[in-house]
Amino acid sequence: MTQPLDGILVIELGTMITAPLAGMMLADLGARVIKVEHPKGGDPFRAYRGDLYSPHFSAYNRNKESIQLDLQSESGQDKLHRLLSRADVLLDNYRPGVLSRLRLDDETLERLNPRLVRCSITGFGDSGPYRDRPAYDSVGIAMSGLASLLLDPDEPDAAGPTIADNVTGMYACYGVLGALVSRAKTGKGARVSTNMLESTIAFIPDAFATFTRLGIVSAPHTRVATSQSYAFVCADGRMVALHLSTPDKFWKGLLTVIERTDLAGDERFSTRDARVTHYDALKAELASAFRTQPRAEWCRRLDEHDVPHAPIWSVDEVVDDPQVRHLRTFYEMQHPTLGRVIGIQRAVLIDGERGPNRMAAPTLGEHTVTIAEEFDLDCLD
Repeated sequence: MTQPLDGILVIELGTMITAPLAGMMLADLGARVIKVEHPKGGDPFRAYRGDLYSPHFSAYNRNKESIQLDLQSESGQDKLHRLLSRADVLLDNYRPGVLSRLRLDDETLERLNPRLVRCSITGFGDSGPYRDRPAYDSVGIAMSGLASLLLDPDEPDAAGPTIADNVTGMYACYGVLGALVSRAKTGKGARVSTNMLESTIAFIPDAFATFTRLGIVSAPHTRVATSQSYAFVCADGRMVALHLSTPDKFWKGLLTVIERTDLAGDERFSTRDARVTHYDALKAELASAFRTQPRAEWCRRLDEHDVPHAPIWSVDEVVDDPQVRHLRTFYEMQHPTLGRVIGIQRAVLIDGERGPNRMAAPTLGEHTVTIAEEFDLDCLD
């Protein structure tokens, strides 16, 4: 079965990334996901570089339906209650306290639908001194300790993709799936909650294990020195990544590739522990070697000697990579009014198959009329 969640109805009260990603992951597994959006503009991510259909929004909202409801009004709340009475999962990423103001507290929801799995995503949890603070990706990255593993304190420069947001959405999906399995046994729904701070901490367990067990406070090069990971600029200005890990054969293969077998006799590099200790010095030696040939030549040699490596692709190059094309990682969808949309396949295969890619991300309120008719919402006006 490629759609294990077929028949599961998810109501998503999500904006930006965390809840929308969790909802999309459930949709990719076959769930029907109805995204509830405010009539004025909907999910704020819609307006990022697009007329209410930004690439940011479409990236996190495929395979969903969209209905517009004003949850500040009693009528809108009543309609949402009607949807939830027949739903299996409610997803939200509101700040603590907002659900209660919308008549969606646990007591009301349990009375409305005892089988409902209720998943709330917050920045810092629903209690504690940071409970009411606003939280976005950079906040989670900073407070979890992750930023300290990425930034040079002498020249801190925030860069890269969202991490804390995405990780939190994945943990939320994981919690929902566990609650659905439990419900199949007990017949009862559950309250699932996760927050960005704890999710991002959980994403880097080795740094905390190293600290609590050995007293080592990790810095940006701590992990890469231990794993013997490197990135080098080649003669043509292109970059290549190496990850030697623990097998000695990879170290010996690298020395053969770069024609520097003399480094094996250097006391600073003669053992793996020595190479970890003298990581910066070794990196400098290797960097000089890699500047002598273009990347394609290094990749050919590294491949020939079975050294773990990869070209550091730019985003546009990833799309054309032969393995990515073989896997058919990207696919094309047609939105009925907006035309061609490129999506990324579900990264999990079940019985060797992907789930069907049913719909591109919806336009704002695209399914309001059909959902209202199906759930008889108009009678509540």
